[in-house]
Amino acid sequence: MQTGFGPGVSSSPSPTPQSPPPLASRRPHSPDTPNPAEPVTETPSPQMARAGWVLRTLLLGRGAPSVLRDHKSGGRLLRRCAAGSDLVDWLLALGWVALRSRSHAAAMWQALLEEGVIAHVSGEHPFKDKCVLYQFWQDMEGATALPTDDDVAEAEDQLNASLMALSMQAPDAHLRMILRKQGHERTAEELETIYEELVHIKALAHLSNSVKRELAAAVVFEAHARAGTVLFNQGDEGRSWYIILHGSVDVVIHGKGVVTTLQEGDDFGKLALINDAPRAATIVLREDNCHFLRVDKDAFNRILRDVEANTVRLKEHGKDVLVLEKISPSHTHAYSHFKYTVMAGTPQKMLEHLLETRLDSRGAGGSVGGRDVTMSACDHFLEDFLLTHIVFMPAKQLVSELARHYRIDSPAQDRDFILACKRRVVQFVHRWAVAIRHPVFDDRTCREFIEELATEVEADCMQWSSLQEEASLIHHVMSQLRRYQDERTQHAGQMWKLPPCGQPVSLFSGSTEGRTMIRPTDDIIFRVYCADHTYCTLRFPMNTTADVIKVTAADKLKIRHDDLALAEVKSTGERIVFRDSDLGLPTSLSLNGRIFVSPRDHMDALTCLPEQETATEGLECDLELVSTRELAYHMTLFDWDLFWCVHEYELIYHTFGRHNFGQITSNLDVFLRRFNEIQYWVVTELCMTQSLSKRVQILRKFIKLAAYCKEYQNLNAFFAIVMGLSNVAVSRLSMTWEKLPSKFRKLFTEFESLIDPSRNHRAYRISVGKLQPPMVPFMPLLIKDMTFVHEGNKTCVDGLVNFEKMHMLAQTMRTIRYCRSRHLVLEPPSPKTEMELRSYISCLRTIDNQRVLTSLSQKLEPRRS
Repeated sequence: MQTGFGPGVSSSPSPTPQSPPPLASRRPHSPDTPNPAEPVTETPSPQMARAGWVLRTLLLGRGAPSVLRDHKSGGRLLRRCAAGSDLVDWLLALGWVALRSRSHAAAMWQALLEEGVIAHVSGEHPFKDKCVLYQFWQDMEGATALPTDDDVAEAEDQLNASLMALSMQAPDAHLRMILRKQGHERTAEELETIYEELVHIKALAHLSNSVKRELAAAVVFEAHARAGTVLFNQGDEGRSWYIILHGSVDVVIHGKGVVTTLQEGDDFGKLALINDAPRAATIVLREDNCHFLRVDKDAFNRILRDVEANTVRLKEHGKDVLVLEKISPSHTHAYSHFKYTVMAGTPQKMLEHLLETRLDSRGAGGSVGGRDVTMSACDHFLEDFLLTHIVFMPAKQLVSELARHYRIDSPAQDRDFILACKRRVVQFVHRWAVAIRHPVFDDRTCREFIEELATEVEADCMQWSSLQEEASLIHHVMSQLRRYQDERTQHAGQMWKLPPCGQPVSLFSGSTEGRTMIRPTDDIIFRVYCADHTYCTLRFPMNTTADVIKVTAADKLKIRHDDLALAEVKSTGERIVFRDSDLGLPTSLSLNGRIFVSPRDHMDALTCLPEQETATEGLECDLELVSTRELAYHMTLFDWDLFWCVHEYELIYHTFGRHNFGQITSNLDVFLRRFNEIQYWVVTELCMTQSLSKRVQILRKFIKLAAYCKEYQNLNAFFAIVMGLSNVAVSRLSMTWEKLPSKFRKLFTEFESLIDPSRNHRAYRISVGKLQPPMVPFMPLLIKDMTFVHEGNKTCVDGLVNFEKMHMLAQTMRTIRYCRSRHLVLEPPSPKTEMELRSYISCLRTIDNQRVLTSLSQKLEPRRS
């Protein structure tokens, strides 16, 4: 690929944006040493060219000569240059709401630099927030005229759109800039940025996270501008492995032509490196501007060929029982004595390894639940085991193994070994109880084991005085158990209801003071319908199976049939049949869903109730008269209470299927339902407001509400509101949007960019990564991450538990812990209608049938001819 600007091309000022001339042969670009100061395209995209024209026009036309001015360097005059730090300062001074930081502003300038719209005066540096000079391409070409007043007015009109375009390109431009650095020049933070990108690349999914961290320092960025470029030919020596970041390529074999096309996320070229053989095919670019990650032969051999050399396999009776992988020295600073991490193993052997290595005298002090949970590169084996053992080692099996380790009493073993075993088990139980909390105490087998262990530790203290510290730990666990049992007694007989009008699950007492956790043994009252819409009312514990509900409902409704099924019928008429083993059905329903019982061969006859197509019942409230900040405040408190009740294990139950564990996910169900409730509440309120002027005011209020929720770090509600406003039934209301003040339209555009799902929600992940707890996260994305890990990785491989999968699952579960690692403390607004507002936001009016919403929208504003 050639880079540089063609000499002698004149540029005359014009009121319309121009693009720099195509790259000519100023100097060849060597893929072996990619220069982050050079463009990656022959010509910039129209969007980037326009953005560059807008910024240059305003820099020259707003009376800011101190930013773009002439400089002398090395005896030559450099026209209209600006220091990188001055350009960042100017961008920040615009006061654009979505501009988050200096680094964000610098990345926006880098987006222009990598497309040739601006450049370092001597082409040596990527964009730096320092006293390093840059020019726009027009000034490098010798442009002299200043923008006209019409140019400035046009640029001001286009400024917001241009900043938004740059903001959306900035994260990718920043990543490419890092990738174009030499591996040894990348900082620890930059390596982490690359690693986070590698985690989501399909071609690398089979590699362990430690290998991906090694690759973060080895991958090289390579770009090619033109379709038809041959990357390498069949028969060439294999020198590199490629992964497609952007674009596509054709794989061509002599005599066969194009045998396949590879797309973004695919890889090629590995076979020649593994076999040290010539290339088996020719690779031809299928489109312009293709971007690749490249791993050269030396790095490939060092990292990937040696994976097996860094792997230790422990065998018993001729079979693998534990697979360990050597931890890179660069990632052992936190716990330097951990040399290996667990990749796979039998449950018993992993527990044994954990007790011997993570709970010995050198183990990290402090409880799992008590320390700051971060996403550092330290060893998380103990915590990952505690969070995920229910997948591969049920509690009954775990306590059986722990009892065996504690009660080891063989004459062949010395005193110190026996003492060490007892200490490790007590330390494990303490960490387990503190980290996992009520699921441990809920399980009768665990409870009985803990009580027996406490008695044995107390007795052993008489013989082994050195067990005093462990006696203190088990005393703390017993205190936690008693406190939990007192709390259970206090909430005994707690009963919930699922009102027939589609309202959310609520306490039967009607109390809205705080929110208590839904427990498996709590009763719930709900209705079950049959095909003619008659119904019966049932009361069952939350953990009642669908089979029991089905049989009881059929008896009450006088339905006689050998093959019955229980199903949810949604407001759209869609039917979802429950398994007989499913639990917690009433809380798992959609916003306006109902439970039906029917003979299995008559399911097609089930229709939704008439009231399902209307709005759910909610309290009346004139939104125009309510303080938006107060509304956001009470919404955040309510959502935080729901979030606080969700246990991390519920993500496991939800991902693997609650019927596999015999456990409910009711707290998670209610929290996920809340997201949909807020989203459809926004759409419903707008589509049911007849007056145009009032609809504009409510639209304005919802955008402000999203801003306040973002300020309070209630990201779940923020996403729900913005997605509600993006619903087609709302976005098509052109007359309403046209009358909305421009600053609110701009603000909404910025919000849309933050929820942009592209690149696996990169914009959101970058933004949330900079926040401190407490926060209410965007839960559907966490569920998506869990599902992606589960479906993309086997739980067992060759008879061993794939612990790399457990680690990835635990990473998402740790995110929830991190969000709740501090208590929510908000400054309350001046209360005016506190009780009314709290009641209102707990039960919102919603229609979740898209067809009905679109019909209402079309009646408000008929389609223009």
